[in-house]
Amino acid sequence: MDMTQARHGSPRRKSSVWSMLGDYVLNILAVAGVVCIGLVIAAFAFNITLIMFKTGSMSPAIPTGSLAVVREVAADSVDVGDVVTVDRPGQLPVTHRVVSTDPLPGSTTTFLELKGDANAEADAGLYEVVKVRKVLWSVPGLARVIVYFSNPVVMGGITIVMAGLVVAVFWPRRTDRSENDESDADTGFEVEPH
Repeated sequence: MDMTQARHGSPRRKSSVWSMLGDYVLNILAVAGVVCIGLVIAAFAFNITLIMFKTGSMSPAIPTGSLAVVREVAADSVDVGDVVTVDRPGQLPVTHRVVSTDPLPGSTTTFLELKGDANAEADAGLYEVVKVRKVLWSVPGLARVIVYFSNPVVMGGITIVMAGLVVAVFWPRRTDRSENDESDADTGFEVEPH
């Protein structure tokens, strides 16, 4: 009897390559899930959101198809040179670089002048804001990846593959009957008839 049998009472099962691969992938996905949960909690706690750039007005610093991480801040806390997203009533938000700031005395309102890096002139008019979303950092090309994985067909395919992986990993494994018979014979116990 080997040490594994002595400790556990039965021989250790050998895992197939597919089983080990499935376990490995599930472990990676579990860690990724925990990271995602942590990121969601952090996003709510620190008012952090993501924005996607559909135009090239901030090129070359932030090209079309970039994904940016932004944080909501008071408008009077931004400086010239910061890149901010400003909501516009009845229109899509605009994300451009701050050219000038003019805080309204005795108020939390600030007038911002913005300009896209690729634009020749500053935006027409000033933006009267109390809060803005300041760009913390961006990743070029990541918006396209997010859009691709948001496609219902892609999401459905991923769901089916993951469900199949879970079933494959947790499906009861077949044991060899002759292997079980041998381990019973090796226990050294004798059965006495009464």
